[in-house]
Amino acid sequence: MHKSRLEAFSDGVLAIVITIMVLEMKVPHGQEWANLKELLPVFSSYVLSFLYVGIYWGNHHNLLHVAKKINAYIMLANLHLLFWLTLIPFTTAWMGENSFGPNTVALYAGNLTCAGIAYFILQKSIEKTLESNHKFRVALRHHSVKGIISQVAYALAIPLAYVEPVVSGLIFLVTALMWIIPDRKIEKVLDL
Repeated sequence: MHKSRLEAFSDGVLAIVITIMVLEMKVPHGQEWANLKELLPVFSSYVLSFLYVGIYWGNHHNLLHVAKKINAYIMLANLHLLFWLTLIPFTTAWMGENSFGPNTVALYAGNLTCAGIAYFILQKSIEKTLESNHKFRVALRHHSVKGIISQVAYALAIPLAYVEPVVSGLIFLVTALMWIIPDRKIEKVLDL
């Protein structure tokens, strides 16, 4: 399989994920500004998740450009990642509809943890195809460090959701901000 086909499929899935998330936001009954206030938790969870899906999309794009070839392991690892990302609309809606309740925040953190692990597996599957390309391996090593930091943060957010869900929300936000700009080291190696 050519990598452009895998990338097009993944792009389509992520576009659907974003569409589903926005469709989950219901229009409030009433025309007053106060009616929008009721939607604040739903809108906040949507913005956070939109940010995450966008970050995954950008980093996934760069990661696939590093791949020299696509094999069955990469295809399966990519599907594994897409599975967890397609659950984001559900965990987003549950968290937003329930005003960031502890169980909902813990599940969202679990979803992010699983998506992060799946991304790491995809990255390692791609690294195996690079053989001795030292420049790519060095660039991806930095990427892996950010991934490990993210996984620790998400894991901490799960128990913290039962202590103070707002702290978990801040962890999500800070972690997203860490990833918002795709890795410059990968872009330099690719000359993007």
